[in-house]
Amino acid sequence: MNRFHVHLNVSDLATNIRFYTELFAAPPTVQKPDYAKWMLEDPRVNFAISSTGREPGIDHLGIQATDGDALADLGLRLDAAGGSVVPEEATVCCYARSDKFWTEDPQGTRWETFHTLGDATTYHSGEAPCATDGASCTPNPAEMKPMTQEGSSCCSPKSGCC
Repeated sequence: MNRFHVHLNVSDLATNIRFYTELFAAPPTVQKPDYAKWMLEDPRVNFAISSTGREPGIDHLGIQATDGDALADLGLRLDAAGGSVVPEEATVCCYARSDKFWTEDPQGTRWETFHTLGDATTYHSGEAPCATDGASCTPNPAEMKPMTQEGSSCCSPKSGCC
């Protein structure tokens, strides 16, 4: 079963960890100096917070796929929704290695669909061209272009990013 994902930017990580630990009645599953994540079953959500210098508030929403096939299905659904979709394969973000698809909804809210492949030792890959500010794993929407209908490759950002 896929899992809903919420990622918030926060200005004070320790205060927010205390708040969400009480709210969820559980400590974070992952806790780093700039990041914390709760993998909850009730409600079934991957809830993450980070203090990486971005404006406090919702960073992005998403769906964590159970496997590669579920991620491929989500990618097709994003494409059918009509937005620009950016794939990332074996990327490092939020202390995890994942395959992903990024898009934005009509309001400009970033959506991440992803399948986690394993843990990582850093918040993001220092070489990721999409993380040019060192604070974000999300691609720049200006660099997105629609998925193609040819072959198994779905798309690539205009700039060659990711």
